Amino acid sequence: MPANEGDFPAAAEEIELPSQPSMSASASLIARMREQIASSVLGQEEVINQVLAGLLAGGHVLLEGKPGLGKTQLVLALAKSFAGEFGRIQFTPDLMPSDVTGFRLFDMKSQTFQLRRGPVFTNLLLADEINRAPAKTQSSLLEVMQERQVTIDGESMPLSPPFMTLATQNPIEHEGTYPLPEAQLDRFLMKVLIDYPERSAEREIVTRSAAEVPGESSVAAVEAVATPEDVVRAQAETAAVRVVQEVVDYAVAIVQATRDSKAVSLGAGTRGAIALVRIGKAIATLHGRDYVIPDDIKAASLPVLRHRVQLAPEVAIGGQDIDAILKSLVESVPAPRQ
Repeated sequence: MPANEGDFPAAAEEIELPSQPSMSASASLIARMREQIASSVLGQEEVINQVLAGLLAGGHVLLEGKPGLGKTQLVLALAKSFAGEFGRIQFTPDLMPSDVTGFRLFDMKSQTFQLRRGPVFTNLLLADEINRAPAKTQSSLLEVMQERQVTIDGESMPLSPPFMTLATQNPIEHEGTYPLPEAQLDRFLMKVLIDYPERSAEREIVTRSAAEVPGESSVAAVEAVATPEDVVRAQAETAAVRVVQEVVDYAVAIVQATRDSKAVSLGAGTRGAIALVRIGKAIATLHGRDYVIPDDIKAASLPVLRHRVQLAPEVAIGGQDIDAILKSLVESVPAPRQ
């Protein structure tokens, strides 16, 4: 599959950069985590890579796919692979903001208000079916996703790093759902699509699942091969990956192309260009490089931009989807060369 369709490139020669990249400790760490996750989540290698890139970049990921494709299992396996604390919120129409963040409850015995921390106080938060809750509940995640802190009764409490939100939503169900507002969508660094696995992988999934004892899961076999501190160090190393000005210009040009296109009614903002570079750095780290190449930016374009762009009504009515338009726009932007 070409790099612009979401693959993470192994190498490229577009610009003048060191020709002998060295495998970093972070790349080795992520490789071990990937191996553990892939042992539980079969047939979703590219999705796993994109989620790990989101973790390295210190961002949040929106997972979209039909039911039964392993979205929840992926998040559980990721949390277990680095021994991180895990929290889960099942979003429903009657969920209240305090059910997400927590609240203070008056204790009759001590005659004081006691803090009851919500599930957001964790390393990895699964916001399951996030679009089933109304906007006021969805907005309770804005502060924690942007600032990594929670404010309860005027007191701000920081979260322990690393912190990552992975939210799931079903693309085919619209009844009883509340579309995420633009401000909420923009907090997600990437929108990752999960599709059906190939036949061989699906056969293996069915064979394994049919042999499991009820109540057990293949996630139980996932081993912790890292610690939260290891992930924080890997994130710091990723942030230090070098990006030459030509590659930054390339990312900006792609984002500007979404604004200039007649097929797009709402283009990506500056945060989209920032996200392209951040995920580009993460892709470079995944491949053991300490520098970003244009193919890294190209590979990041679909997951980074697809939720930041809206199609013009006449284009949407014609049956074209956002990914097809984005692929065309990315190909129209010249990549920097040697």
